[in-house]
Amino acid sequence: MKVLVIGGVAAGTKTAAKLKREDPSAEVTILNRGEDISYAGCGLPYYVGGVIADRGELIVNTPAQFEKLTGVAVKCGVEAVALDRSARTVTARNLSDGSETVYGYDKLVLAVGASPVAPPIPGVDLENVFFLRTPEDAAALRLAAESGQVRRAVVVGGGYIGLEAAENLAARDIRTTVLEMAPQILPGFDQEMAAWAEDRLADQGVMVFTNERVTAITGEGKVEKVLCESRKMKADLVVLSTGIRPNTAWLADSGLDMVKGTLLTDFHGRTSDPAVWAVGDCAMVHNLIIGAPAWSPMGSTANIAGRSAAVNLAGGESQYQGVLGTAVCKLPGLNAGRTGMSAAQAAAAGIDAESVVCVLGDKAHYYPGAGEFIVKLTAARADQRLLGIQVLGEGAVDKMVDVAVTAITLKARLTDLANMDMAYAPPFSTAIHPFVAAVQILLNKLSGRLVSMGPADFQAGKAEGYQVLDVGKAPAVEGARFLDFTALPAGMDGVEKDSKLLLVCTKGRRAYLTQNRLRALGYPNTVVLEGGTTVNGTELVK
Repeated sequence: MKVLVIGGVAAGTKTAAKLKREDPSAEVTILNRGEDISYAGCGLPYYVGGVIADRGELIVNTPAQFEKLTGVAVKCGVEAVALDRSARTVTARNLSDGSETVYGYDKLVLAVGASPVAPPIPGVDLENVFFLRTPEDAAALRLAAESGQVRRAVVVGGGYIGLEAAENLAARDIRTTVLEMAPQILPGFDQEMAAWAEDRLADQGVMVFTNERVTAITGEGKVEKVLCESRKMKADLVVLSTGIRPNTAWLADSGLDMVKGTLLTDFHGRTSDPAVWAVGDCAMVHNLIIGAPAWSPMGSTANIAGRSAAVNLAGGESQYQGVLGTAVCKLPGLNAGRTGMSAAQAAAAGIDAESVVCVLGDKAHYYPGAGEFIVKLTAARADQRLLGIQVLGEGAVDKMVDVAVTAITLKARLTDLANMDMAYAPPFSTAIHPFVAAVQILLNKLSGRLVSMGPADFQAGKAEGYQVLDVGKAPAVEGARFLDFTALPAGMDGVEKDSKLLLVCTKGRRAYLTQNRLRALGYPNTVVLEGGTTVNGTELVK
């Protein structure tokens, strides 16, 4: 069997290596446009920041090393330019001399990846304007950052790579600003969670401006300013992180099924041509929850999809169930992680869902270094099936996310998760694990034991007509009446029993306890503000 793999990096090399292990007799050849066949793309921001000191650490294997390790033939510096499906051939151009060679195949794997999208604005070709996609990009950006001539940097794009670039530039004491044309950073998070992260970034000196469309980059040969529709910003360096586009233009006339240039595949990795597979950033996979095609340009997806496709190429059976949009990101003073559906995504998919926002300890409160998680948990209302989680905090947010990934993959309901025997010791967790605590809080909300309002609803004005009661341990909400529930008498002077009361404390727990006490005393119309002043701030009274 002759298998031709177009592209390397994560998906192409993983497919080729696994295929040779599955079927050592297969004749496998990789055609790769660049000279680096296998590098750690996700590590590029950390090379820029100096966390990874040596560029060589980013290179997983050289072409020669890969050939020796796997038995796969590797040809670099060649670019596929045409596909003839009927003849089962690919024409590739040698980038050094322009000559063309036709390669035959029995089976073809398209792992051509994606390239950065340059915004259609003046100035993107100025000196000190960078992308961050390849080791060469990272090396050039790091050289500029280390030059001593960069005081201000602007990152255009508030996705994960852009934010990681911002973190690593800021770590070099470069004043860094993030501009995002969307209403929020952190795609896949709900708006109120992203807004909280934006505030924390500002506390760390990284300013974020959303709803900002960049119109031009200006300067005399070198970048000096970034122009937006509503502001101008001085900059010595610009990183463009405005999205990527699959490298499939050469396949436009191939007849393969695509959506916006991304190749459609089945659960085995096959395209609409049974002799052609597609993996990595150029290919669609599937959403694990609803089964619809999903684009997941992540190194994790590329590796898993590539491995699965290789098993099928060799005649085995491997079905890639799909993705959950799982992501984790290290930011200045903050970690962010998410998986599954946000509340907004569930609504868009027509799923009747309920969510809760809660503030939970990431380890025993008395243990040195203890911090907090801001958690948003979402579940289907009908069957209480877990749909998604979003977590922000200084601690191990990935642990929370990975538990949720396991639960969602196994289609677990909240009741299946409410009393899990999770690992506990003070340096690692709380006695009731924060994931389990979040599940229990959402169950309370679904059952009506907790009547609460999320930050998004509060910001949308749904607390109109409610009197705000500050029920924390000490007064904190400006202009609100303070109430200590532990000293609560039979009633409250000046507050009618049918009054609509919004209960606010620091995190939400004390407000829940107050709600229980007030309900017993005949106050039925109380609502807890989820996340308390930690998420919503203290200026809550108009």
